[in-house]
This record gives sequence, structure tokens and C-alpha cells, in this order.
Amino acid sequence: MARTAFVFDEHMGDYDLGDDHPLSPLRRQLAVELIRAYGLLERDDVHVVTPRPASDDEIARAHAPAYVSAVRRLSAQPVLAQGWDATQWGLAAGGDTPAFAGMHEAAAFLCGASITAAMDVWEGRSDQAFSAGGGLHHALANRAAGFCIYNDPAVAIHALLDAGATRVAYIDIDVHHGDGTQWIFYEDPRVLTCSVHESGRYLFPGTGGLAERGMGQGAGAAVNIPLPPYAGDAPYLRAVEEVIARAVVDFAPDIIVTQDGADPHHSDPLAHLQVTMPTFPRVYRALHRLARDTCDGRWVALGGGGYNTDIVPRAWAMLFAEMIGAELDDRLPPGWVAAAEQRCGHQLTATLLGETEPEISAEERARADAEGHQVVDQALMLLG
Repeated sequence: MARTAFVFDEHMGDYDLGDDHPLSPLRRQLAVELIRAYGLLERDDVHVVTPRPASDDEIARAHAPAYVSAVRRLSAQPVLAQGWDATQWGLAAGGDTPAFAGMHEAAAFLCGASITAAMDVWEGRSDQAFSAGGGLHHALANRAAGFCIYNDPAVAIHALLDAGATRVAYIDIDVHHGDGTQWIFYEDPRVLTCSVHESGRYLFPGTGGLAERGMGQGAGAAVNIPLPPYAGDAPYLRAVEEVIARAVVDFAPDIIVTQDGADPHHSDPLAHLQVTMPTFPRVYRALHRLARDTCDGRWVALGGGGYNTDIVPRAWAMLFAEMIGAELDDRLPPGWVAAAEQRCGHQLTATLLGETEPEISAEERARADAEGHQVVDQALMLLG
């Protein structure tokens, strides 16, 4: 039986970009509460681990020291984000990643949680770990972007490399391209970055094309599958089960780190990939199988995007259930539903998998499906 770490602390909720911002801490809080409501944290093979903040030195393994200093300065005095220089750091007031008081400490805590999860697995205390926060994959080495201040997946991967890992596979299933993590390791042959996402032709951050394959010594160590809008379930599944699985098997990693955004779902307000709920457990099974087949089950699962508060908790509960081999009742715990509806202010779907089908015409679905399969075929060809 695998030993599983659940990394969480209430301080993860301190990463809060504002009341009206899509990246609400409520998503994570409801996910953790649903996992608890299902009783998944009470099992003997699960232990809850309290994380600690990442140090500046740990953060600077993935980020420029000048950037870390700027984040610290704007964190202490967010009013300075009104000035021109905040723009160069991606932290300008009114932007997608606005500076807020205490942001350095909040982002450092999420980085520390991802490091804690990674080290718990690497040092053998657990076989696998899930951190209910993090997955802030858009932050660049010297700039905030896409709601992300520090790139905690990259910080955790650097911690693994510093601890002796020689090959780390990073798999990003968020609807948005995992650009920041890719660019940080673009020339590093020790890190394979794989991302399936909605094409940058239509969606932020505008990157992640098939031709982005790494460079220098890292040539071939980046894999991207940019799917068209409305591609739906089948191409998305093939991207994971065929393209990414093949790349990871060939890479033979020591450990796998996954970014598990739930925003490919068809009801997500910030994207258009149109994946349905029953597809998520299949994707999680594929990731779990990859970890077992390639690196003795060493798997570090992180959070990610997802901006529908009805979807993220269900998806991450299914992810954690897959990790520990638990079967979830399709009927969500009534107490959790009632409390979640009160906090969200609207009615939630009462079942784990129940949902309406995406509102898309049969003609558009067929066109996008065919184009999606074509992209997957092209990605397979590039693997050789």
C-alpha cells in the first residue's frame, strides 16, 4: 500500500489576489474540505504534512534575485505598484497579477508547500504527495504573469535536482500552457516539461506550440500538445495517454511532478477546451500509471487553475482518491454541499460526475475533434 502525504496549511489561503479576482482561495478551501468530508484523510496510509515557507535562496533557484527583491519591496508597500517599474515585474495595479500586501510571504509559503511535498517523496517518507496549493506555472524567472508570482513547480523541481534527482518529468494538464515552468528549464536536459493545453492562438499565454521542443542541451526535452478550442475529451485523453505517456516512458524519470489544473472542464469561464467531468479520473489514472511504471510510484501532484467553484473541488477530490486507491460515492456529502453553497452563494451540482453536456453544435464538435486528433498525431510524429 502506497504511503501518501497530504500537504496543507491554512496559510495557503493567504495567497489572495483580491475579492473579485478569478483565482480565489475558496477553490482550494472547498477542495480540501471535500476531501475531508469524504473521509480520505482518515486512512492509515495517508498522513497530513504541515509545510513551511520557502527561503529566498530556494526561490532564487528558479527566479532572478532582483525579481525576488522587487516582490519583497512591493509586498511590503503595495502602493508602489502604482509606479512604472511595477509593470516590468508584472505586478502593476490593475493587471492580472496585482501586488498585494504580504504577497511575498504568501507565495513563498506555496513554494514551500510544493518543496515539502517533493522532499517528502524524494526522501522516502511518502511514496506520493498531493499539495492542495501551488501549481503557479505562469511565473517567469523575472516576472509575474497569469495570476502567478513565484513558480512553485519550478522551485520544487530545483529542490529535487539539488537533492540528487537526475531526471524530473513535469506534466501540466492545465488548460493554459505551462509556459513559465517550460522556459525556466528550456535548456536543461534533466527536466522534461510536457503540457497539454488549449492552443496559444486562442488563449493566454499565447505559447506552447508544437515547435517548442527545448534548445541547446535541453533540445527535445519540451513536449507540447496545443489543442484547438472545443476539442473535447478524446484528443485531450490521447494527448495524455499517448503523447505524454510515451515521452515520459522514454525519458525514464526519477520522479514525476504534475500540475493539475481543472480548467479544461467545459464550464470553466476562462477557457474553451470542453472536457467533461468523467474524463478527469481517466487522466488521473494515466498519471498514476505513469508514475508506477517509470519511477516506482514517486509522484508529486500540485494544484493549478480552475475558476468554477463547482468543478475544482470535485476534480481534486477525484485526483486524491486516485492516488490512494479510494472509490468515491457519486453523491457528494450533503453537509459539504450545503456549506459550499452558502459560501459560494449559488447552487452546486450535487453529484461527483453529474453535469450537463457542453453547449456546442454537433458540427462544431466534429470539426474541433478532428483538428484535435490531427494535433495529437503531429505531436506523436515529433517524438520520432
